[in-house]
Amino acid sequence: MTRTRTTAWMLRPTVRSLLLIVGLGLLAGCVTTQSLQRQAREVVSNTRDTQLSCWRPDHCAAPSPYQTLAAKLTTDAGEGREAHAVNLLDDGQDALVLRLHLIRSARRSIDLQYYIFATDDSGQLILDELLAAARRGVKVRLLLDQLSALNNLELLTYLAQAHVNFELRIFNPTFDKATSQPLEYFASVLCCFRRFNQRAHNKLLLVDRQLAIIGGRNIEDRYFDLDPGYNYHDRDILVVGPQCAQMRKSFDSYWRHPLAHPMTSLRDIDRELLRRPLQAARRPDYQTEKPELIAALSARADDPAYIERHLFRTRFPVQRLRYFADPPAKHGPQAKSERSELSDQIATLIGSTRRQLVMQTPYLVLSKPARKALIRLRRQYPGMRMIVSTNSLAATDNFPVYAISFRQRRLHLKKLGFELYEYKPYPGRSEAALSRPPGERLPDRVRGRVARHGVPLKRDGQRRRLHAKSIVIDGAVGLVGSHNFDPRSHNYNTENGVIVWDQDFARALRTSILADIAPDQSWVVARKQNVPVLTTFNQSIEWLSARIPFFDFWPFRYATSFELRPECDPMPVSDPSFYDCHVRIGDFPEVSLSGKSIYTRIISVFGGGLAPIM
Repeated sequence: MTRTRTTAWMLRPTVRSLLLIVGLGLLAGCVTTQSLQRQAREVVSNTRDTQLSCWRPDHCAAPSPYQTLAAKLTTDAGEGREAHAVNLLDDGQDALVLRLHLIRSARRSIDLQYYIFATDDSGQLILDELLAAARRGVKVRLLLDQLSALNNLELLTYLAQAHVNFELRIFNPTFDKATSQPLEYFASVLCCFRRFNQRAHNKLLLVDRQLAIIGGRNIEDRYFDLDPGYNYHDRDILVVGPQCAQMRKSFDSYWRHPLAHPMTSLRDIDRELLRRPLQAARRPDYQTEKPELIAALSARADDPAYIERHLFRTRFPVQRLRYFADPPAKHGPQAKSERSELSDQIATLIGSTRRQLVMQTPYLVLSKPARKALIRLRRQYPGMRMIVSTNSLAATDNFPVYAISFRQRRLHLKKLGFELYEYKPYPGRSEAALSRPPGERLPDRVRGRVARHGVPLKRDGQRRRLHAKSIVIDGAVGLVGSHNFDPRSHNYNTENGVIVWDQDFARALRTSILADIAPDQSWVVARKQNVPVLTTFNQSIEWLSARIPFFDFWPFRYATSFELRPECDPMPVSDPSFYDCHVRIGDFPEVSLSGKSIYTRIISVFGGGLAPIM
């Protein structure tokens, strides 16, 4: 006993010393970090460009019919006549042209928030336009999620001091760095899983607080139909009018949140600024991969006739519109009451359906609110049509998520009564300008990049994938946004979107989605034809197999994919002639993968526990 006490007594000073040393080390680290940040801010202050290219009150903004319309709608709103105008942006290249046009028309401010911002042609082009606007005198703020945006330290360091009117912040950086290596990402997952998964998935371009583009598109070539190998079929909405003020408030809440880090609070940026302050003030070289196409799109953005004919005339005047966005502290206790604002609004919107629901999502793994709302609807209105467009395995870039969706086909088709269509991977209407003649092979560089974004296919060539997130309720209400209606969007990501109560707009959105489920665009997923006794036995075993927690062993599935016969017209699954007019083509058409059925089901089981974060 005495020895024990003596040993403990002798250790106390040592423990106190160790704690003191650790405490001093942490304090020194804080002091060092603060000193580093202070020096970096001084470098930025001394090297940042302050020159302006324009001294006019409108900052030499390009003329735009949208700016004229916005001014009128703002005046009307002040007189109690609130109204909006919206454009549905399905075409990828026009979506880029309109972004360029609006940035050039900016007179006071530009606010952007994106999940992905690449350093390819479209990303560099938009950066050039933002910096040009800043040099005209426009205040530019760019907020990017760290996980997938501008992972180029040299470029980020340049942007930290590019111009006094240009400011960039990084949302939720790993280890307080603007860029991270794969091992650092892995370490952050291990140490801080929930925080690492809290991504700002919002997409917003806001000009002068009165013109905005919201939707599914990030800033990358493949979102604008510019990639020669792999493109995303996506959708945005342009909003003109008073609700843009709510978008500004939402953006400000993100911009001021502690998770939004100024560039000089990031350790790797600070070190670069101090290591080579003069070199960092120069823009890194970039060689445009598609100079002629980029020049043509840039010219369209300045062409009044093109803007008027292809965009401005196609707008919809709407009386009722609302913007929704999750709060930046969606995961914090102080935001518990508004944590699922957008998800709850979507569930409420779905619950208001009475005749027909049309939904499009790249990931058909429903969040709990959406699933509950749909189950209630099916019970209350058994005759309601629910038309759903999503990716096939051949089109998706997320194999595990598709596997989970594949395992839930019985839920989707039998319990929820979905009319389910899966998007084909080969180019369709919107990509016709970039498609190649049959049999022509892609360059090895492009083919390699394609292979990293999906499973191998039976044919070479340009590929596409669905990325649009939209809902139409009874042909009268439409939603376009960043929310995938899945568990990740509900539980982890912050999202934003626009709901429009207008029949003309909803009709156009519905037409767009229905075009994507046409026979040349999608395969139909339907239950297999009944075989007496055998079908009942098969479904029972499949139901039991799907509930085994470790392995879904049953290879005979409830449903499969079908292709329409050329001599038949499109028809719903409920049509008595469906099986006469459709050819069964297997579970995973166009996929070139040995043992694909078993491989997919294995992933579906082990991925099943990951469904809440997919």
